[in-house]
Amino acid sequence: MPNFIDRRLNPKDKSLSNRQRFLRRARAELKRVVHEQIKAGKIVDVDVGHSVPFPLDGTSEPSFQPDRSSGRREHVLPGNREFISGDRLPKPGQGGGTGAGKGAASEGEMEDDFRFVLSREEVLDLFFEDLELPDMVKSSLKEAVTFKPRRAGFTIAGSPTNINVGRTMRNSFGRRIALQRPKQAQVDALAKEIAKLEAQNPKPGTTALKRLAELRDQLQALERRRKVVAYIDPVDIRFNRFEPMPLPNANAVMFCLMDVSGSMGEREKDLAKRFFVLLHLFLKRRYDRIDIVFIRHTHQAHEVDEETFFRSTQSGGTVVSTALEEMQRIILDRYPSRDWNIYAAQASDGDNLTGDSEHCVNLLNDELMKLCQYYAYVEILDERESAIFRSTDNGTSLWRSYRQVGQNWRNFQMTRIAKPGDIYPVFRQLFAKQSATAKNS
Repeated sequence: MPNFIDRRLNPKDKSLSNRQRFLRRARAELKRVVHEQIKAGKIVDVDVGHSVPFPLDGTSEPSFQPDRSSGRREHVLPGNREFISGDRLPKPGQGGGTGAGKGAASEGEMEDDFRFVLSREEVLDLFFEDLELPDMVKSSLKEAVTFKPRRAGFTIAGSPTNINVGRTMRNSFGRRIALQRPKQAQVDALAKEIAKLEAQNPKPGTTALKRLAELRDQLQALERRRKVVAYIDPVDIRFNRFEPMPLPNANAVMFCLMDVSGSMGEREKDLAKRFFVLLHLFLKRRYDRIDIVFIRHTHQAHEVDEETFFRSTQSGGTVVSTALEEMQRIILDRYPSRDWNIYAAQASDGDNLTGDSEHCVNLLNDELMKLCQYYAYVEILDERESAIFRSTDNGTSLWRSYRQVGQNWRNFQMTRIAKPGDIYPVFRQLFAKQSATAKNS
């Protein structure tokens, strides 16, 4: 049988195998707590680690214990100074002693036994579980910020392709000067003089013959020294050093538009928030700075903070064009398209004032779609009606009108959702063509 060796490094002060075993056992409880924290928290807080309170009774493991009401037990506890084996112990009286009774456990405040800290990747795993995303998209969204190599000096080790020729030759030249390596000109001069004397054919015992022998010895010494002191030595070689630097990205702004009329209940708002979170996670991978603008509307539209956007209720009818006009105004005032990549996500149940849907189409076709990198619209359906609406092209007037926008603009996507697993299809084309839809400022 094959043997598998786990060489993954353990996190600091943690056992990886025990941590994964605990995550498998407590997955349902952790998932419930994480979803509650995401529902109550901010969109930007999803992509961070979470501290999850966990009761101690949820971590107990099954074990065997003797039945205290039957059987025979013969043992003496450590520290005993009064009894020996064979003694019969009297039962303690009812209500006696100084220990706390059964009611003591209910006194005082109860606290969670410990807090389990989930990493960013673990939080995203639990969040993605209901969205039914493909594994490739999950990995893409969980991926850390992209980096590019940047020159950071020199190093003595590296790939041959990264050799810095200029710095290497400079080190070689300095070393040859310090060690007095003979130059080629000196060798050539001696060789030329030796050749000249050899041409004279000096006779034995003459001064010329002695001079010739001295020159030959000098030439051998120079050649030997040139071999010892190499022209380029391994100590001379320098490589270009590179450090990963965060890839600078252009700014992006994400507009969240939502109908907050009475027809949008807690279920609809929860699905809308999951939709906004998924788009924010995608944008965070691509851009270093992301601004989020929340616009809620009934018959009037207002820019609000996130708490008001998801929590506060408002009465009135539904006029979708007011949200689009408010978005256009904010873009012109604060987010010019030449400096910002503009993304928009709109969630609605499809209700709209009669005749206003046509105005929405004109605003999108003539104004907003020219400025947006991507515009996503989700229509949240009742779970009982989702199968009927998805099987036909019929629907609300807003849905039918937005279909015209989708035919004119490739960066406009729309879908209907009734449960978390329906959210991903609206992003499918965006993920497939992310390089084509992004515009770097």
